[in-house]
Amino acid sequence: MPFMKGREPLRRTLKYLNAGKLVLKERVRIFSVSYNTYGNHHAGARDFVFWNVPQIQFRNPDVQVVTLKNMTPSPFVRCFFEDGRDMMIDIDSKSQEEIIEHLVNVVGKTREELVAEARLAESKDNPANFGYSCERHCICEIAGQVYCPGTEPLPKEMRGKFKFAQK
Repeated sequence: MPFMKGREPLRRTLKYLNAGKLVLKERVRIFSVSYNTYGNHHAGARDFVFWNVPQIQFRNPDVQVVTLKNMTPSPFVRCFFEDGRDMMIDIDSKSQEEIIEHLVNVVGKTREELVAEARLAESKDNPANFGYSCERHCICEIAGQVYCPGTEPLPKEMRGKFKFAQK
């Protein structure tokens, strides 16, 4: 499998990407991480970028994620909001776990918000749903759809038996 090549191919699996803890609030438009590729106080930021940024990108498709390398003396995260404001978060000498936990508390959605969104996504009141537990039993009950062949015969030009008999 070609996606299982390279450094730590686990980072590209759906199970790993869905396991990310940080889902950014709706107001966040740009998420930027600045760090250096050398130095002990940047180690947590490097690990955060390597392991957690792919999860953040996957869980927040409407947010632009930017990483800036070797441009700053101390590592930081900067979030730009839709109203033009921005927030800088210092991640100097913090571990990867401390960084992700702090970001979840500051710019992440709460557990209650995530549960409510998941419940809305699963809701069965969508008019496009049909089946035993929905409003409509079959798609033929919607106006403009073809009737079920069990209740009303299909037009002859829509039946394979009729098409092949003419050839």
